[in-house]
Amino acid sequence: MSEPAATRPKVPEGQSRYFKTRQMEPNEKGFVGYETIWEPMQKVAEYKTPKRP
Repeated sequence: MSEPAATRPKVPEGQSRYFKTRQMEPNEKGFVGYETIWEPMQKVAEYKTPKRP
């Protein structure tokens, strides 16, 4: 039987409509995580005080 690979293959950056995912560097235990960067889904309007009657 073959041995499992000692290193993980580099995964390309994933891109979707609202977010991107990137592979992070492995930590001391060998765990490889993924970083998710979200794009804003809505605009934030500045609040304006209504006119007085």
